[in-house]
Amino acid sequence: MNTQLIMDYLSALSMNNNREWYHANKDDFKRANTEFENLLQALMLEIGKFDSSILHNNPKDLTFKIVRDTRFSHDKSPYLPAFRAHISAQGKLPVPVGYYLMIKPGGQSFLGGGLFADMFKDATAMVRDFIVQNGNEWENIIQEPSFVKHFTVQGNALKNVPAGYDKDHPQAKYLKYKSWYLEYPIKDEELRDAELFVAKAAELFQIMKPFNDYLNKALAGFQMPSR
Repeated sequence: MNTQLIMDYLSALSMNNNREWYHANKDDFKRANTEFENLLQALMLEIGKFDSSILHNNPKDLTFKIVRDTRFSHDKSPYLPAFRAHISAQGKLPVPVGYYLMIKPGGQSFLGGGLFADMFKDATAMVRDFIVQNGNEWENIIQEPSFVKHFTVQGNALKNVPAGYDKDHPQAKYLKYKSWYLEYPIKDEELRDAELFVAKAAELFQIMKPFNDYLNKALAGFQMPSR
């Protein structure tokens, strides 16, 4: 697992974000991508010690493309200089929720978990309804000391509690949310030693697991919309 090769390639792509450079250095991309998949495999083996549901995955199926869709963006850079993956029981689909990793040099790398996508109205409603009925369990998870030490629940939120929900509910703050996720920032220097990074990432993902489990219980039976 050569994480320095990953960082060096992404840094170079960031400075040369054009199709000519990318295609001229396609072999470098392939080598860096292979190292990222090796890192994912090692990370999955560690996660599998406390969540065996993810072990059947192939790292190749968990990664996202670096090619950007620039049709509706002011930024026309053709590539996102980052390697990203989502590890869950159903691969990289946003539901069920799982463990997210983004490596992006310049202090922009992070570990993530929870429901990032807020465009699925049915999923949002399912989580809100579950929080209404299971508020104490929610509070126990997000107030657990090791959780509080490392994470804060984030997400896109409405200004007010949505219609149909009690604005005085004990978890009213979280009923405003349309997505519920966690992010833990990773410094560039933390990625230099791959084995240490994998161990730390697995430890943080284990702390995150009850949060993911709660959301996945809320999302039981959710069907991804057909394209």
